[in-house]
Amino acid sequence: MAEDLQIIVGNKADQYLSLIPQIKGLLEGEPDLIANLANVVAALKEQFGWFWVGFYLVKPSTADSSRELVLAPFQGPVACTRIKKGRGVCGSSWAEAKTIIVPDVEKFPGHIACSSLSKSEIVVPVIKNNEVVAVLDVDSDEYDQFDSTDQQYLEEIVNLITF
Repeated sequence: MAEDLQIIVGNKADQYLSLIPQIKGLLEGEPDLIANLANVVAALKEQFGWFWVGFYLVKPSTADSSRELVLAPFQGPVACTRIKKGRGVCGSSWAEAKTIIVPDVEKFPGHIACSSLSKSEIVVPVIKNNEVVAVLDVDSDEYDQFDSTDQQYLEEIVNLITF
């Protein structure tokens, strides 16, 4: 597929419905995980213009024998590099193996403020073989940016990626 996205305006669901086949085309035939994560992040950032979009991968900790989330392909300002399980929105999504939508990050207990410009967030776990292997983290510089429509389609998008 050509690496040009067709960006559309309109309601959120229509934007996702236009974007998903394009993401499928970007992923088709490409076995490299990092390349695929990078293209998914770029496609989401380009379509929606969110403040920060990126993945964290579950990897062994450098400090002990545990595992932690480690920064992977993203677009936006510099980010936290490592996040412990259960810490912040990303670590909580990993621990609970469920999508978390936060309308106001300042009201989320234990929120990790990588940027004071982030106002709302959605984190979608990537689950393979009943285990969280990564999370997709999306931040907006506007409050209450994410809803069940985002959850539905972002969960569909992460399931397209071969881990």
